[in-house]
Amino acid sequence: MPQEDRLKVYPLSEIAHLKVHGRTTGQLDPLTLFWTGSSVELNAQGSELWVEVEVNYDQYEPWISILINGVPVSRLMLTAGRYWVCIYRGMTKTAIKNVRIVKDVQAMSADSECLLQIHAVKFDGECTPIEEKPYRIEFIGDSITSGEGAIGAKAETDWIPMWFSAIDNYTAMTAEALDADYRVLSQSGWGVLTSWDNNPHANLPDYYEQVCGLLTGENNKALGAHEKNDFASWQPDVVVVNLGTNDDGAFHSPEWVDTATGKAYKQRLKADGTYDDEDLAAFEEAAVRFLNKIRKYNPDAPIIWAYGMLGIPMMPAIYRAVNAYRMQTGDKQVTIFQLPNTTDGTLGARQHPGKLAHAKAASELAGYIKEVLRSSKP
Repeated sequence: MPQEDRLKVYPLSEIAHLKVHGRTTGQLDPLTLFWTGSSVELNAQGSELWVEVEVNYDQYEPWISILINGVPVSRLMLTAGRYWVCIYRGMTKTAIKNVRIVKDVQAMSADSECLLQIHAVKFDGECTPIEEKPYRIEFIGDSITSGEGAIGAKAETDWIPMWFSAIDNYTAMTAEALDADYRVLSQSGWGVLTSWDNNPHANLPDYYEQVCGLLTGENNKALGAHEKNDFASWQPDVVVVNLGTNDDGAFHSPEWVDTATGKAYKQRLKADGTYDDEDLAAFEEAAVRFLNKIRKYNPDAPIIWAYGMLGIPMMPAIYRAVNAYRMQTGDKQVTIFQLPNTTDGTLGARQHPGKLAHAKAASELAGYIKEVLRSSKP
C-alpha cells in the first residue's frame, strides 16, 4: 500500500467515538457481528480508511455493504481469513465522512463456522462524535426481514448469501425514514411456533433472551452468542414483529421428524383444506407467549405485529392472538399493521420481496410507526 507509514492502526476499543449496531456481547477486541444489519459506524476525518476483518465459514460466506454519508458505495463478499479491507481512499482529509460497515447476511444457524469479526481500523485521521438518533427500533422476523431475495434477478433460485441484503430491506429503509437506529433479529424459514418445514425448534421466541442463541457450535458459544442479552443497555422505542409466513408454510409442508427422538411434527390441514383447529390454536398461544416475552424485556415500547408482504393467510389468527394478549394483560400498546403485498412488479430473487416491495413496505410502515409514537407519548 503506498505511503503506508502515514496510516495508524487503532483497535476498536481505542476508538473514542465508535457506534456498534446490532446485538453483541459488548466485546470489542474483536467485535463479532452476529445478526443481519449489524454494523460499525464512525465519523472519520481522514483521507484513507481500512478495516481489519476476520472471516470464516463452512458453507455460507459473509457479505458486507459499505455506506459513506448514508449512501451505499460498495458491496463485498468476504472470503475466509484475517486481512485488511479498504473502505475508502483519496478523499478530502479534512472532511468528516460518516462510515457504516454493515453485515448484509443473516446469522447462519445452518453453518456453525460462519464468522464475521472486526479487529481494528487503519487510517490517517481521527474520529469525531456521532450524533444520537431520536428513536430506536427492533425488528423481529424471518427471510423477509433478513432481506432474502431483496437483491438479485427474479430468475435466481439458489439459496446463497449473495441474494441477502440488509440495505435494500424494509428494516433499513424504515429506520432511515424515521431517523432511527435499529436492530434486526431474523432467520429465514423460521416462525413463531415452527419453521416452514414443521421443525418446532426453529422458532424465534425460544432464542429471544440470548445475544444470538440460534447459532450453533462450540465456537459461537465461546464467542458469547448464547449469553443473555443485556436489554437494559439498548431499549427500543418500538418493536416490530414480522412473523407468521413460515407458520403458514408448515401447514402445507410434510411432517418433520426429530432424528434424536424419532418424534414427528406436523401442522395439519382439515379435509377441506382449512387449518386444523388445534394446531391453529397452538400457533395463537405461541404468539401470545411471545408478546408476553417481548413485553417483559421491553416494558415501555409499543409492539407492532406487521405482516403481509407474502400474503395474509395467518392474519385472522394473528388478530385473535393479539386480542387475546390484550384481554389477558390490559396492554393496549400492541397493534397490528398489514404490510403491502408483493406483486409481480416488485418481486425479487427466490420468489421473495424485491427492493421495490421493501421500499413500499417501509414507506407505509414508517408512516404507521410515526402515528404510534405520537399516540404513545403521555
